[in-house]
Amino acid sequence: MKYAIYTPNFGDGLDPRTMVDLAKEAEACGWDGFFLWDHMLANRSQKMKVFDPWVVLAGIASVTQRIRLGTTVTPIARRRPWKLARETVSLDQLSNGRLVLGVGMGEPADADFAFFGDDPTPKGRAERLDEGLDILVGLWKGKPFSYQGKHYKLEKVTFLPKPVQQPRIPVWVGGFWPNKPPYRRAARWDGVIPLKHEGWIGPQDIEEIMNFISPLRSPEVPFDVAVIGSLPSLGKGPAGQKRLAELEKAGATWWLEGFYLERQSAERFYQHIRLGPPET
Repeated sequence: MKYAIYTPNFGDGLDPRTMVDLAKEAEACGWDGFFLWDHMLANRSQKMKVFDPWVVLAGIASVTQRIRLGTTVTPIARRRPWKLARETVSLDQLSNGRLVLGVGMGEPADADFAFFGDDPTPKGRAERLDEGLDILVGLWKGKPFSYQGKHYKLEKVTFLPKPVQQPRIPVWVGGFWPNKPPYRRAARWDGVIPLKHEGWIGPQDIEEIMNFISPLRSPEVPFDVAVIGSLPSLGKGPAGQKRLAELEKAGATWWLEGFYLERQSAERFYQHIRLGPPET
């Protein structure tokens, strides 16, 4: 299993320079990835500082060499897919093939959609997500591509350059279990970021999720399961190590160490990161 830092793109203790420096520190301390949330507003109150994750990730790509980086998750329904295609290819080139694109419907629907005149309905967001993914993959191929969908229409166009990663930039799909549609969607792509409305995802949840997804995809094609959580002392104690081992046995391939309470203090971020990933 690989281990990454997972942090909001907002908070009073964060700014772009700090997030870039934290990612550099994470790489030096042995972590395998650094992933940012992708929100326009932190919440309905609109009183928290929010920073663009793509600008921050470009800074991170410039000061790191090894770690994976990406968003968890980008709501494609509030993006122009061709603009996102340009951004993702540029970042994949800048990072020499280290980008992972996490996608989902996006929450909260009001703060990230309705406030800006975007369709906040689940059906509308889901339709635009699926069409947007089709367009991304079509443009990433670097060949003449056109598209006719319900929400998007593209005349024949060629996007160059192609991503460093082939056959495409990995796409991880986020969704709340046991709601099945996000997991049907994930089965068509390269990984899943499973969530629950109450509590953390556990080994039994992973087993159920993989029992659902596995029949929908080819068994020989790699598939990532990125589990989000927060472990006391980063799981270096017996209880944390046992939990991680059970998740890995159930099928988890990534542990995303979530920074929630710590997000108000940059120093607490640094202390947490410097302990290193759980396996060390």
